[in-house]
Parts: sequence; structure tokens; C-alpha cells
Amino acid sequence: MCTTPTNAVEALICLPPLELVVQSEARSVANRLWSLGCWLYLYSSRGHSSILMRLQWSDPIFNMGVDVMRPAFNLEPKYRVTMLMREDWTKATGAPPAVKGLVWFTDGSKMKEGTRAGVYGQFAGRRLSFLLGRYATVFQADIYAILACVYEIQFQNRLEKYVSICSDSQVALEALQAIRTSPLVHQCQKALNDISTQHAVWLYIISLDMLE
Repeated sequence: MCTTPTNAVEALICLPPLELVVQSEARSVANRLWSLGCWLYLYSSRGHSSILMRLQWSDPIFNMGVDVMRPAFNLEPKYRVTMLMREDWTKATGAPPAVKGLVWFTDGSKMKEGTRAGVYGQFAGRRLSFLLGRYATVFQADIYAILACVYEIQFQNRLEKYVSICSDSQVALEALQAIRTSPLVHQCQKALNDISTQHAVWLYIISLDMLE
């Protein structure tokens, strides 16, 4: 076997060619460093710098930003997250007493044409819809919807003491409570903390069948 070509042995034992494994790891590391802002283009078409250039030329998706970041922490959120049960909605007409002030509903969904984020302001009569493309996940759409809602609240600059944001995504609201997060979640946490200096902000986890 010592004279058997390496390619033949790799094929017999179902191993990918070593040079392809090395190239794949190099591309992965280059893309991760670029995503974190740690990649330096000294000579973009020469040496190791050309790895990322060739990767980004191969498919436009590699030019898109990704939801990774260096560790960032949200140690003292100024907003609150709570779960509402069906009984809270069925006890009385309209929203439960806890849901007061400026009431907003947010949602994310994935359809054939792509992922969408939606925002509805109950008292403001404001409806917003965003098409996020084919690659965004429903989780990202839910977070983006809340972020867009917060930006709309900042833009309207109303003087209401309370702000209630209702979402059917328990995963998204749990992520907003997390200490260590991704870039999009961290951006949303920061925006929520910003408006919490002017309003008492509550985020409520609801199920859509509660509203039927």
C-alpha cells in the first residue's frame, strides 16, 4: 500500500481530498474574519488575501453581512419581557389591563417570495411591512420587526408613559433577555434600552390563537 497514490486511498476510505479540505477551511476562516471586521486587505489579489476575493467572486452571497459578532453583553436591560396566557385575553373585551399605553404588534414570517417582517400600531393606526429577502430566517424577521417597531416609536416621539410590544415569537423575546447575543439581537436590545429612558417598555409573548 505504500506505493498506492494518495487520491486512490482517499477514494477507497471515503475521505475528501486533503487539498480540498485545506482550501475549505481557509475560505471559512477568511469569511469569518471578514465578517468580524478582522480581515486586512494588504494585497487583495496576492497571497492569502486572494482567498477572500476569489470566494466573494464565486457567489454574491459571500458579500452579504452575517449575524455573527465579537461577544457583547446586555447585563441590565431596562425593558421587561413577560408571557401572557389565553385567560388574560379572554377575561375582558380588548387587551388585558397589563397591555397599556402605546400598543404594538410585531410578526415575522417566511413565504414563497421571501421572509417578511410586519408591524402594527393599534392606537397609532400604523402598518409597516418589510421584505427581507430569501436568506433571512423567521427568527431574524421577528427580531427585525421588533427593531422596526422601536424605531417607529422613536420617530413618532409620543409622550405616553407605557409602551407594550406584543410578539408571538417566544424564542425572539427570550433572545432579547439573553446576556450574550448576536449583532441583530444586540442592536434591538440597544434600541429597546434607548426608548426605555422615556417609556416604561414591556414586551409580551402572545399566541395568535389568543386573538381569534
